[in-house]
Amino acid sequence: MVKIRLRRMGAKKNPYYRIVVADSHFPRDGRFIEEIGTYDPLTNPVTIKVDGERAKYWIGNGAQPTETVRALLKKAEVL
Repeated sequence: MVKIRLRRMGAKKNPYYRIVVADSHFPRDGRFIEEIGTYDPLTNPVTIKVDGERAKYWIGNGAQPTETVRALLKKAEVL
């Protein structure tokens, strides 16, 4: 199954996330199919950048966003 999920980047105690499309069998920070956005929780306000067209394309083709990514897509007004 293909999922849209977060990939953790950044240093210890300084997280930065990329929103990626990946097979559910791949590790969290491992191989992925496509990067469709970024999420930086440490900025004020929180920074969310998403390619809305690609997100809608993948969801239309059966990719399942995780709960966290679904909430981020709603905040970015993609869903």
